[in-house]
Amino acid sequence: MMKSFAIAAALTLTASSAFADDHMAPMVEAMDQSVSNGIVSAEKVAASENGWLVVHRTDAEMKPGPVVGHAPLRAGETMDVAAILTEEVASGDMLMLMVHAEAGGMETGVFEYTLGAKEDGPIRVDGDLVMTTITVE
Repeated sequence: MMKSFAIAAALTLTASSAFADDHMAPMVEAMDQSVSNGIVSAEKVAASENGWLVVHRTDAEMKPGPVVGHAPLRAGETMDVAAILTEEVASGDMLMLMVHAEAGGMETGVFEYTLGAKEDGPIRVDGDLVMTTITVE
């Protein structure tokens, strides 16, 4: 009896963990950082499906600007996501790290988004973009 209870408890915990991973709220955690190595990093990113961590330029108005880097994301929680920058970013510049979907494009695994496009576009939770903003040191 005790053995079957332990097995049932273990299965319940395993199922709960899997359920939690599948239904994790999308989010991005990142801090101000140097990008002198050509890379911007997020400490932790959660996505409900495969997609992209996209690096946009931004400013005090907090509107997403041109894309200056991206990195693929797996569904679930990923630690230390590094996006290679595609152009120079200076100290004091503001960057918006945002979760985008892998949807609506012509090719899976190819980042197809351009500012304002629907292909591989940003995801929203309750109407809000899933992002954080950092200042380059």
